[in-house]
Parts: sequence; C-alpha cells; structure tokens
Amino acid sequence: MLLKQLPVEQRPREKLLQRGAHALSDAELLAIFLRTGVAGCHVIELAQQLLIEFGGIRQLIQASRKEFCRIHGLGEAKYVQLQASVELVNRFVQQKLQQQNVFQCPTDIRYYLSSRIRDLPHEVFFCLYLDNQHGLLGDEILFRGTIDSTQVHPREIVKRALHFNAAALVVAHNHPSGVAEPSQADERITQKIKQALELIDVRLLDHFIIGNGHITSLAERGCL
Repeated sequence: MLLKQLPVEQRPREKLLQRGAHALSDAELLAIFLRTGVAGCHVIELAQQLLIEFGGIRQLIQASRKEFCRIHGLGEAKYVQLQASVELVNRFVQQKLQQQNVFQCPTDIRYYLSSRIRDLPHEVFFCLYLDNQHGLLGDEILFRGTIDSTQVHPREIVKRALHFNAAALVVAHNHPSGVAEPSQADERITQKIKQALELIDVRLLDHFIIGNGHITSLAERGCL
C-alpha cells in the first residue's frame, strides 16, 4: 500500500497536525524526517525497517556516518540533517536552562546532562555553575577519565566555582557501563566536594549519575 492510500488520520504529517507530535510513534516521527521511502517501500515501512536494523531511535542517532549511509534510502545529506536536528534540540535545552530557574523544570536539566555525557565511551565529570537564583552561569567537562574511572579533585572544582562566581553547583558524571547505581567512591567524593564548596559558601545542590536510560540523583538518595 502506498502512503497516500492510507487513511488521512494515519498519515504522519496529518496526524501530527491534528493531534500533536507526542501522538506519533517512533516510526511515524522518523518517517516525517525521512520524507520519502524507496522503491517498493513507503516511508513508514522504511522507518520501521531502520528502527529494527539499528535497534531504536537512540542507536540510529548514534550510528557513525559509515553505518548510517550504508542503508539503502539514506545518505550523507540525511545523516547531516539528523545530526543537526539533534544538536538543535541540545542547544534549545541549554538556552532554556540559561533563561530560567534550573530547578523549575528538573526534566530539562536531566535531559541536558544526559545528552551531553551519557554516550561518551569514557568517564567524565561535568559541572553546572549556578547563580543565587539557580540560573545557569556556565558548564563544562572538568575531568576526564578512563573507561571506568575519573580523578576528581575538589580543589579544582572550588577554583572553577570562584571563576564563575557561582553560588551553587550541580555536578554529574557518566557510567559508560550504563549502570546508574552510585558506588561508594561516588558517595565519598560527593561529600568531599560538598565540604570543599562549603568553605567558600557555595552549595552543592546535586550529583547526578548518568547511565543508559536512567539517571540517579544523589540528593534524592539522601547523600547530600
């Protein structure tokens, strides 16, 4: 069946206009991005095949240019468009954080942290520097480690907090293993950072552990 032969309410573009983007499946959203199918396969079928081939939206987005372009119906132009779309979303969330009180929308900060460091192959330690209204002053990867560890120095965090004139910090690090469960070492370094920041009257608001599809808050665990 051709796409134009589907009932209007089942066509992705029309469905989005009538019901909103949230009503669409992964395949339907991907079909809108792809725009056209290939010979013998309309665009929704192509989208479904791609999700099966790669294992989901996330894996498709993370695919290398070579992996992406080897699929019939895809190419460098679509690869560039997809990566640009992902970066636009990341920048949208970053600008949103810069324009509002960070903790008015916890989902945004979790998504932003996840998009920045979740998929890195090595462990990194990430800092968000906040003003006294919890507005975002700046952020950065402060430490980089191996596949399973990173060396975090509280004194360096203090220096950077003073550089940004921060009143509060949120810190995060990823677990390349995908497991977001904090280790005893994670809990110990959290306490050391908190104590070091207290000496300059800066609050540590949270320490997030970023895993594969899950984010753990040490503040919610009672570790702060």
